Amino acid sequence: MAETVTIDGTPFLKRNPLGVLGLSFITFGIYFFYWYWKINEELSSFAHDDTISPTRSLVAILFGWIILVPPFIAIYNTSKHVQGDEQRLELQPELEPALTIVFLVLFSIVNGLYMQEHLNRLWDGAAGVAQVRPDSPSS
Repeated sequence: MAETVTIDGTPFLKRNPLGVLGLSFITFGIYFFYWYWKINEELSSFAHDDTISPTRSLVAILFGWIILVPPFIAIYNTSKHVQGDEQRLELQPELEPALTIVFLVLFSIVNGLYMQEHLNRLWDGAAGVAQVRPDSPSS
């Protein structure tokens, strides 16, 4: 279901986008929150960017609905980080942050599919497909 890609000695998980969707449904959304925290942690590690805070992003998604705006900002910022890394590696087509906001409003569950597909391409682009190996532990 998942593969590990090693980039500069750090493992990154290529998840099946449909697996993200399925596990989110099966766990009544709990997996989505774990996944969202984990991808922010991976982005922080990949970009060596301490300003990316997985915990702050997760709190914005979980509790930000009280004042409406924080979840939109968190999703937008995460997608901007993915897009920036794609631009750095010159990967096309790039993730579109505005589209993630549209998905959040209309079909929020689609965000996991869309973002994970771009993350998988990012990990492949950074590591080279030859270094991909099957993952032994499951996520």
